[in-house]
Amino acid sequence: MGASLGREGAPKQAGAVIANALSDRAGLVAEQRRLLVACGAGAGMAAAYGVPLGGALFALEVLRGVLALRLVLPALLASLIATAVSWVALPDTPTYLIPAFAGSASVALWALLAGPVAGLVSVVYVRSIAWADRNRPKGWQRLVAPTLALGLLGVVSIGFPQLLGNGQDVTQLAFSGEVAPVLLLVLLVLKPAATAMCLGSGTPGGLFTPSLALGALLGGVLGHAWSWLWPGVPPGLFAVVGAASVLAATTQGPISATVLIMELTGRDRSFIVPLLLAVVTATLVSRTIEPRSIYDARLTDAEIAARLKSREPSPK
Repeated sequence: MGASLGREGAPKQAGAVIANALSDRAGLVAEQRRLLVACGAGAGMAAAYGVPLGGALFALEVLRGVLALRLVLPALLASLIATAVSWVALPDTPTYLIPAFAGSASVALWALLAGPVAGLVSVVYVRSIAWADRNRPKGWQRLVAPTLALGLLGVVSIGFPQLLGNGQDVTQLAFSGEVAPVLLLVLLVLKPAATAMCLGSGTPGGLFTPSLALGALLGGVLGHAWSWLWPGVPPGLFAVVGAASVLAATTQGPISATVLIMELTGRDRSFIVPLLLAVVTATLVSRTIEPRSIYDARLTDAEIAARLKSREPSPK
């Protein structure tokens, strides 16, 4: 449980596997199967986080790569049902508790400047994840590498316990403005490095929450620097906007990232303008330099080609 990777991969994979098995039993064609598998993965995410709309958009924009009306309804239905069922056992509360931040010209201008920086950081992060995934240990090394990597992580975590886990705790602290600037800067370097190390050792895990944590740390660091020039903005607001921008840039899903942040925090209009400014600029920069999302980066060239082909409209 201490690996610096997300735990959200399991429900997404379970939803996808169930959808694939149902597709086999129903004898669905390839296009219908791809849609159902994406809906299943999105439903798993929606149930895990209580984000029905975000889960549906994540399934279509990030996993399926297509936003079309004929796809929206089944994705929404699957996510709504999964979320409703999850509420039987899980609390219907936001994952992150934040105050109602007020927008200002200061944070809007900061978002325009910070967005491209988030895009560049996302490119480096995606490529490091791709490198780590492709250099996973093979053979007997698969038994040794995770032990060494997690042992090293355990040693470093004595001084920096925030490195353990998927990053949800440190993200919450950053959103609340409860992390010192120096610690934010240190974790900004160590947290993604720990994630890449764990992934490269062969340890299984997800990347959604670690990406969110990276964005929150980056936003916090850039926000504190901005406050020296133009004080008055709550530090937590910088972290929220930074988390959204990095999430959008790493997943190549600006719409789903925006909705997910709103659902995860339970907030809507209070920070929408700077959030959208940062999300759009970060995604434009990252997509120009690195068209792969953090999920595409873990696929082989053949798998990427097959995925791109699946996004092409079917002949009439």
